[in-house]
Amino acid sequence: MSVEPDLTSIQPKWRLRPSERRSTLFVVDLIIAIGSLVFALYFWASGGEFLSFSLEFLRYRVPFWFYLLPVIWLLMLVESYNPSRVNIRSEAYREVTIAAIAGFAFYLIIFFLSEPNSLPRRGVAAFFASAYVLTMLWRFIYIKLFTLPLFMRRVLIVGAGKAGSHLAQIIREMWPPPFYLVGLVDDDPDKIGIEIAGYPVLGSGEDIFRLIRDHQVTDLVIAISGEMNPNLFATLLEAEEQGIEVTTMPTLYEELLGRVPIFLLQSDWILRSFVDQAHMGGFFELAKRLLDIVGGLIGTALMLGLFPFIALAIYLESGRPIFYTQTRLGKNGRPYKIIKFRTMIQDAEKDGIPRTTAENDQRTTKVGRFLRRSHLDELPQFINVLRGEMSLVGPRSERPEIVQEYQKALPFYRARLFVKPGITGWAQVNFGYAEDVRSNAIKLEYDLYYIKHRSLTLDLLILIRTIGTVIGLKGR
Repeated sequence: MSVEPDLTSIQPKWRLRPSERRSTLFVVDLIIAIGSLVFALYFWASGGEFLSFSLEFLRYRVPFWFYLLPVIWLLMLVESYNPSRVNIRSEAYREVTIAAIAGFAFYLIIFFLSEPNSLPRRGVAAFFASAYVLTMLWRFIYIKLFTLPLFMRRVLIVGAGKAGSHLAQIIREMWPPPFYLVGLVDDDPDKIGIEIAGYPVLGSGEDIFRLIRDHQVTDLVIAISGEMNPNLFATLLEAEEQGIEVTTMPTLYEELLGRVPIFLLQSDWILRSFVDQAHMGGFFELAKRLLDIVGGLIGTALMLGLFPFIALAIYLESGRPIFYTQTRLGKNGRPYKIIKFRTMIQDAEKDGIPRTTAENDQRTTKVGRFLRRSHLDELPQFINVLRGEMSLVGPRSERPEIVQEYQKALPFYRARLFVKPGITGWAQVNFGYAEDVRSNAIKLEYDLYYIKHRSLTLDLLILIRTIGTVIGLKGR
């Protein structure tokens, strides 16, 4: 099958993928942060008249930490790059506003704890005010710009079966949509002409090039289970040669949601794309262990500092013990004893039946509820990190009974044991608490995404988002 040479002319370069849009969002945020720093320095140096800015001022008056304000600002914005929130106007404005309020609040705390006239109030106020206004304006422009049809990629799903239908439903539920879904194609003649999740099945595989021309399609998403028709395979190769972006449903699913579609994968997926990822290079393992040791020492020091107060609160409400230990499964299924501050009543499982903790669990004490919301109950786990039983970042560890139960119901569940469990993780910062099979399936998708894509960069991102969760008291 041949394709006209001018097929690439319908592929405008400004139609960016969701990940490319988020990168654009971050780059402009970075420019705004640096520009706000320059503005704040001028404003501070000149008393608002922009006359006294000089190298001497920068050298002798500006403390080193002032130059870190752009980094601090971008760290506080990290939640706004979440794929599920980045295109939602109310969520975008909310995250930027929270970042500005948190920045001012943090500065006020430092200001009142410092000596008089030791901090540059004008400069800090100018930075946060400028960064807030410009970032809000950029969010407005970003959402307006990338939801215009001119800037949206136009996608055709190849396959209208279970995988294609599920992807179409996901796109239908995302608002604003990450791209314009033209429709689907399928070789089953009974499906041609029907609608799936509100999108039409426009034809068969033989119609792909016509549909690309007629609908200015920029992307083909392959959502086919089992063997592919050789003619269809040749068509897809030729389309890619002509500049059409060709991707698979699981890959797009990961890009849109940050999860792995466990119910739509073939049984050998774990061998083809997962096991190879499980054996990371020695540098990564060494660097991650060093990060764990440093974080473990800091966390243990924090625990020792807070221990008298937490222990007294637990003892006054419900007596002893102060700590709670439980057998969990670690890397490669090795059991270990996890250590936490006790947050439940004594004999919470006196009937001997293991239960996962439910949201607003009635067995939780008043002190325990605060410890859970602030995540202070998890401080003793830094001891597990120093022992090498856990990592700072990884899937949440579970009891052997829970693992045995869920691996029967959820495909690939035991694959979570390929890596060390963590105090925090990709699933925890994206989804939160799970108490049934369905919610645990979603958390498993996040866990497998982390294991497949784990890196020091992803670990640092998770740690930063965890700090925001702790500050906001968003624990269960």
